[in-house]
Amino acid sequence: MKVNIEFECTPLEARQFLGLPDVQPMQNAVMDQLQQKMAENIDKFSPEAIMQNWFDPKMAERFQDMFVNMSGLGAVRTKDKK
Repeated sequence: MKVNIEFECTPLEARQFLGLPDVQPMQNAVMDQLQQKMAENIDKFSPEAIMQNWFDPKMAERFQDMFVNMSGLGAVRTKDKK
């Protein structure tokens, strides 16, 4: 024997019926904080800021050092520090 029971209710009604907590206020608070953090840091992800970071003169030196160290030649290379 097979019995199917269907309930027609909203998600809020189902949560209340099952005794689950209402998480909507918490979700709203988290989303508000996320939007605030994104708005504060949006300037870091502008095309100008990204290009400025990639074409920084020091960035080329960092990439060169990284590749030298990865190839194993970094052990014999010494840097002059002034």
